[in-house]
Amino acid sequence: MKSTPFTEKHIALGAKMAEFAGYNMPISYTGINDEHAAVRNNAGVFDVSHMGEFILKGEHALDLIQRVTSNDASKLTDGKAQYSCLPNKEGGIVDDLLVYCVEANKVYMLVVNASNIEKDWNWISSFNDKGVDMHNISDKTALLAIQGPNACKILQPLTSMDILNLQYYTFTKGVFAGVENVLISATGYTGAGGVEIYFEDKDGAGDKIWEAIFEAGKAAGIKPIGLGARDTLRLEMGFCLYGNDIDDSTSPLEAGLGWITKFSKDFTNKAYFENQKAVGLKQKLVGFEMVDKGIPRHHYEIQDATGNKIGHVCSGTQSPSLNKAIGMGYVDAAFSTIGSDIYIAIRDKQIKAKVVKMPFV
Repeated sequence: MKSTPFTEKHIALGAKMAEFAGYNMPISYTGINDEHAAVRNNAGVFDVSHMGEFILKGEHALDLIQRVTSNDASKLTDGKAQYSCLPNKEGGIVDDLLVYCVEANKVYMLVVNASNIEKDWNWISSFNDKGVDMHNISDKTALLAIQGPNACKILQPLTSMDILNLQYYTFTKGVFAGVENVLISATGYTGAGGVEIYFEDKDGAGDKIWEAIFEAGKAAGIKPIGLGARDTLRLEMGFCLYGNDIDDSTSPLEAGLGWITKFSKDFTNKAYFENQKAVGLKQKLVGFEMVDKGIPRHHYEIQDATGNKIGHVCSGTQSPSLNKAIGMGYVDAAFSTIGSDIYIAIRDKQIKAKVVKMPFV
């Protein structure tokens, strides 16, 4: 297993550790519900250094990004970021990712899922026929996500960058906690506010930034947070997790990601998705709340009232914020309307649920 620059800190803090995407990662410290509440109501620190980062440079960098991603990266200006995906040639998704515009038409950073770093690199490289300068900086890049309504207020004294007023899906670069060339963005995966801090882990930068954050947040009660709470937080917001809610077999249109699928430009497999949109979707990703008692889990079957299979659960949990069970799953289009009754097959029983609008909170 690989380690992040903060692995030893997690262990010293008593975190429950487990393998995730090849890394030894903290799943929880004091408990998922406690950590979830800390982020929703105050501030918490996630180590997400396992994520992948690629730098694309050169006069054809934007052309390559436009070719391989579904969203329109030409709309990006310096300091702006964008959520997008990499469509494959079979109508599915290679990965979802963030595109950061460092210098318009010249320099971009792509942030990809940890489990897909090699896969994404190979996929993007296969389309690089115009000599775009590509650098995989994943192994030397550290990433902390400080999330919660009080996160920016806690962090602001550590930098002259104006992070209190950092707009959603924008970023800035500068000195943070005495470390130079730190990129701070606001693309949150929790829906609770806050920022992400990218920096090169050299000359003790990781220790310096980690300690500065926790010292600055000590009085406010900032906490380290594991991946368990990250999952419950993102699910409450209806955010997709690659490998659960989207994968190589799911269309971005089926996943409700039509808003990042821009037909105003050319991109991989565009014609397939245009046809899918014209013909109509056979299945859709929906959010649902349990009406009867039961926790929906990944891969549980979704049925109609008479027991016919109409889909499957992708993600499910007991929502700490709502104190009720929620989930996301693909269902036949006829059952995707808000208010539709569906049934989750749990231990050979039909447990009633209702399709609801996302986000859940």
